[in-house]
Formats: sequence, structure tokens, C-alpha cells
Amino acid sequence: MKDSFFRSMTWLHTWVGLLVCWILLVVFFAGSMSYFRHEISLWTKPELHSGTFQHYHANELGKQLASGQKFLNERTDNARDWRIYLPTERRPYLSYGWQNQPEAGQRRGEFHELIVKPDSEEMISEVRESKGGNFFYRLHFDLHYIPAKFARWIVGLCTMFMLVALISGIVIHKRIFKDFFSFRRNKRSRSWLDAHNVSSVIALPYHLMITYTGLITLMFMYMPWAIVTNYDGDNQAFRAELNPSRVQTKPSGQDANLISAASLLPQVKRYWGEAPIKQVIISAPHNSNSRISFYRNNEQLVTDKRTQIVFNGVTGELITMSPMEESATHATYDTLMSLHTARFSDFILRLFFFFCGLLGCAMIATGALLWAVKIRQKQQKQINKGEPASFGLRLVEGLNLTFIAGLPLATSVFFYANRILPLEIQDRAQWEADSFFIALGLVGLLACFNRSLSSWRLVLSIGGLGLISLPLLNALTSPSNIIDNIVSGQWALVGFDLLSCLLGLGLLFAIKKLNTSSKPKSAAIKKNTAAESQRQNLASENPLTAKVKEEAL
Repeated sequence: MKDSFFRSMTWLHTWVGLLVCWILLVVFFAGSMSYFRHEISLWTKPELHSGTFQHYHANELGKQLASGQKFLNERTDNARDWRIYLPTERRPYLSYGWQNQPEAGQRRGEFHELIVKPDSEEMISEVRESKGGNFFYRLHFDLHYIPAKFARWIVGLCTMFMLVALISGIVIHKRIFKDFFSFRRNKRSRSWLDAHNVSSVIALPYHLMITYTGLITLMFMYMPWAIVTNYDGDNQAFRAELNPSRVQTKPSGQDANLISAASLLPQVKRYWGEAPIKQVIISAPHNSNSRISFYRNNEQLVTDKRTQIVFNGVTGELITMSPMEESATHATYDTLMSLHTARFSDFILRLFFFFCGLLGCAMIATGALLWAVKIRQKQQKQINKGEPASFGLRLVEGLNLTFIAGLPLATSVFFYANRILPLEIQDRAQWEADSFFIALGLVGLLACFNRSLSSWRLVLSIGGLGLISLPLLNALTSPSNIIDNIVSGQWALVGFDLLSCLLGLGLLFAIKKLNTSSKPKSAAIKKNTAAESQRQNLASENPLTAKVKEEAL
């Protein structure tokens, strides 16, 4: 009974992990990159790397809001809303933005944003179009080229498989703590199993947390029955009751004078004290239904909610504000959401989460490689006879090469496209994303014809060199380089360059391990051949002497 249960769990762990492992690898990889979403977006806009960075100063809020409102009033006409983004730690610049009214057939109007230079009213408008870090953020749950709702169902199903694989892996892992300290090199399938065990166990709490909370983020989509039952399927009514402050007010069609947003700062301070403000949005400006919303900067709080205060834009009357105290249910949901997004974390904690995410990638990759190595060992006799490997093995080996070695290469191509593509090209941001998938597709094409170690070395070499050279690319295509950024304290850009170099060195180290992995086998063959030759020579010697020498061998 026990043996049958163990076999069933092993079978379950193997197949629920293998069937969706490549989609999970994309999700884990893109999700890990998303921890530095804002830093990546900053790097992809070199026009902002010099003369734009500034810090948040509470004593300058009134001046910044007044200047922003005046500029937007003079610059925009019939805008849907005005937005003033104040400097934050991860978005260290002041900017003014506005959204036009949507045209026929559009859900949202076109958005514009201008960056304000420090200590001046000069604007930076010529900023290249780029998806930046938002590409990886959207990729890890919306995939790409797929309708968002359908993609989220796919990711949710794969996430459920991942949760089953983790739980079944814990069940079948009899020596989970002992194997954590075991790694046998150059033992082929045994080495891959040890690598799979170590990468799984060392970040197991993170893997369980990120997988479960990943399902929580879209729980209302996967399990909508409570909304259907209590709100007759009206999602808008449910979300309005869940968060009344986010309900959008439609313009009335009557013009009215707009008050100054800066004049509301004393009231905001009365409710929030010295808490920093992240942004101010003025909806339906110069309308009798205009609203002025202040959003608090919650980067240092373990929360994923948007804390806001909404005032009437004509009278200055308080309309609504986010409750400071929540129900236990809502607080639990909000905490789980914040653990998944990690928006509250500082650089060190985000780096730790990023490292755990890469361990998740290693866990998935080593599991897929382990399956391929074991199946190839079973089919080695028929392969030696000249028969082809099974279609399943060739498919898995091709997908392994495409996604395990191809994702880092495609990422470096994405960043190179950001700097090399012409600035005036139409749909430039989409071309950056296309270049990522074109590179991935080329690796897949290579995998159709050659899946040997030489292909792995080639793809990993290009990806590693591409990542290592990103600081040089930035120095050649940006007004600043890594030395300038260290001197000026632009640590987000410094961190990007250093992290890309470390990842590139990791790929080159993997190539070195691939080069040495084939040596032990040939060395063992030579050793066995030499020992056999010595045994044959001993046959003609004195039997007693030969026995002593043979025991020494």
C-alpha cells in the first residue's frame, strides 16, 4: 500500500511538472524580472539618465502641484484627466501627464507624459517609446499575442499544476533535509536530481508562497460564483462595494471652476500626517463633477491597496477616503497580494525575492533536464544501434534548449532592441517585444535540427556575452555610464548593470560546466582500459605477485 502510494505520487509529480514546465519557466522568469520592473523601465529610457533625477520633498509639494496644474490647464484641451506624478524612490522624477478622451471604439484615450527637469520648468518630451519592465510584468500572467483572459486561464491552470507538483514533491522526498546538503558532481542523472533537490528545498517556502498567492491574485476570475450569486454577475457593482474610492464619476456636461489642488494639502496632512504622496489625479477638470484624488506612497507598507483621498474639484469637500482599518478577510487578501507583488520591499528584499525566483527557474529547468537525461539513458541502446530517439524525447530536448537557454538570450536581445531600433519607427515598443520572441523562435528553430551540447554552448554563449555587454551598450547609447551613475548615486542604473553582468557570468559558468561534464566519462573509460591492460599483463607473472598487484589495483 505504501509503495503503491509512493509510486502514484512520483508519477503525479513527474507528469504535472513536465506537461507545463516550459510555460511555468516563462512565468517564473518574467515574474522574477518584474521585481525590478521600475528599474528596467528607467534603464530603457536613456533620455532620463541625466539631469532629471530628484528626491521627494514635502516642503515643495505646494509649488509642484500648483506648477503642474497650471501647465496642464494651459497645455491640454478637453482631457479626460490630469495626472501629477511626484518623485518616489523607484521613479525618481517629477512628471505631468494627461489622458485624452477615448475615440469611437476605444476603451481608453491616448496618454501623454512629460518629465520635469529639477529646479526649472523645462520639460523632456522626447522620450523613446518602450515597454520597459512592464513587458516582463505583463508577460508573467498575460503571456503575449494571446487574449488576456484566455492567457490568464492558461497561467492559472499551470499554476495549479505547479502547486500539485510542489506538494507531491514534498510527499515523495523522504530525505528532504539530508539531500539539501548533497550534491554529487559529474554523476549524470544523479547530479541533475541533486541540483533539482537543492534548488527546490532551498527556496521551498518562497515557491509555496508565490504559487499560492499567484492563484489568489486572480481568484475572482477563477472562482466567480460568489459574485454571480450575490451581485447577479455584476462585477462593477462588486468592485464598487469592495473599494468605493475607485468608482469613476462621469462628467455632468456642465462647466465649473476648478480649485487649486495645492489648497487641499492641509486637509490631506490632517488625515495622513507626514506620509508621502505618490500622485495626484484630477478627473474631469473644469466640470461640475470633477474630482481631485491624492494617492499615498505605500512602498514601505505591507499592502497592495491604493490608499487615496478624494475631494470635490469645485468645492473642495471631502467625498471619500480609503479606510485605515479593514476586515480580517480583506486584510488577509491584501497581505497575500502584497507578498506576491513585493511592492513594499526595499532593494535588498527584492533582490532576495529575485534570487528565489531564479531558484524556481532552476528547479523547473533541472526537473525537465532530469527527465530527458533519464529517458535518453533508457533509449541509449537503440540509439547506439542507429535508431532515432523517440519523438517525446526529441520534443522535450528541443523545448529545453529553446526555453532554458533561449530565455536569457531573448532578454538580452530585448534590451539591445531598445537601444538599436530607430526612434521614429512605428509601434517601436511592440517591436521590442517582437524581437524577444523572434530570438526565442530562432533558438527553437535551431533546436529542431540540432539539440547537442554544441547548440547549448552556442546559445548560452551569445546570451551570456549579450548580458555582460549591456553596461557597455548603455555607456555608448546613454549620456551616462556605470562610473557616472556611481558618482551621482543613481543606484537603480548601477544595480541593473551589475545584475546583468552577474547573470551573464552565470551563463558562461554554465558553459564551463557543460565543457567539463563530458570529460569524466572519457577519463573513466581511459582508466578502465588501463586497468584492464594491467590485469592482462599480470596473467603471465608469478601468481602470488600478480595477486598482490591486482589487489593494489
